[in-house]
Amino acid sequence: MKLIWSPEMATKAFMDTVKFCKLYQGSSAAELISAMAAGWNAKLIVETWAHGGVIATSIGLAVASVHTGGRHVCVVPDEGSRTEYSTAMEKIGMSPEVVVGEPVVVVQGLEVIDFLVVDSRKNEFAQVLKAARFGIRGAVVVCKNANFRATAEFRWRSLFDGGSRRIVRSVFLPVGRGLDIAHVAAGESGSGSNKVGKSRWIKRVDRESGEEFLIRK
Repeated sequence: MKLIWSPEMATKAFMDTVKFCKLYQGSSAAELISAMAAGWNAKLIVETWAHGGVIATSIGLAVASVHTGGRHVCVVPDEGSRTEYSTAMEKIGMSPEVVVGEPVVVVQGLEVIDFLVVDSRKNEFAQVLKAARFGIRGAVVVCKNANFRATAEFRWRSLFDGGSRRIVRSVFLPVGRGLDIAHVAAGESGSGSNKVGKSRWIKRVDRESGEEFLIRK
C-alpha cells in the first residue's frame, strides 16, 4: 500500500507546533508527530491520555487536525483526567473532543482511525492498538515513551501481521522519550482480526487422461 504524503502540510504543522510548544521541554517528539499526522492527511486522529501526561504531544495533534480539517479525539480513563486535559488545552485556545472510558472499549467504537498515538507506559497500550479500527488505506500508529519498556516485550508484527492487517514498515526513533512508529496496512474490510481471504480457481490438466480439474486455493 502506497503511503500518501503531503510534505507541505507536514511542514506547516511542524512549524505551528514549534510555536505552540516552545515553552515545553522535550517537545521535539510533539513536533515530529504533528508533522506526521498532517503529512498523512489524517481525518481521524486519536490519542490516549491520563492524569499527569505530557500535553505537548496533544498540542501537536490538535495543530495537525486543524491543517487536515480532521477530527482530534482524546481518550481519557476518568473525569479527573478529562478536567486536567481540557483545562491545559483550553489555556492555549484548543478544545479537542474528549471521551471518558476504558481506552480499549472507546477505541473499538471509533471507526476509520487514520492516526493513533498511545503511551507505552500504560499496561493496556498493546490491547488498544489491537482494538483500533482502521480505514481501507490503513493507519499510522505511534507508541510514545517507548524508552520506558523493554523492546523484547513488544513486536509490531505480533499485533498486526496476520488477519486483515499487516505492517508495511516500522521504526524506532530516539526522539524525546522514544517513539515506536509503524505504518499498518488494512485489508478491504477496513480493520479487524479476522481476514476473509480471496479464493481463486486454478486449472490443472491430467497429462495422461487429458481431464481438466479446477482447484480452489
